[in-house]
Amino acid sequence: MELFTQYDYGKLLQNGKPENQDKVHKPVVKIFTPDANCTWLFSEIVHLDTAFGLCDLGFGFPELGYVYLPELVALRGRLGLPVERDLHFKAYYSIIVYARAASHYNRIIEDESILAQFA
Repeated sequence: MELFTQYDYGKLLQNGKPENQDKVHKPVVKIFTPDANCTWLFSEIVHLDTAFGLCDLGFGFPELGYVYLPELVALRGRLGLPVERDLHFKAYYSIIVYARAASHYNRIIEDESILAQFA
């Protein structure tokens, strides 16, 4: 499976352009490890190989940050499974709202009723 669709990759690149970096974007894509409890919500790509977003490595301390995409693609979980794109993910709020909720709950939250409290 491709990590990003062409549309998603284009949107991530657009969001990461210098003229758009001061804006707050919605996550474009959700990436996860099916066997390691890690999740990433990416809102932009900078430098063609580095994504920015909310990172939750499953230790209870999700944070906003940058991820080097070649390392993410090479990542394998306990059973050796590669990272996957959540085909059903749809962002309704900005990455900041997801980060606030994640900080409060110590994990990435997708429940819209909970996210609305942090909007």
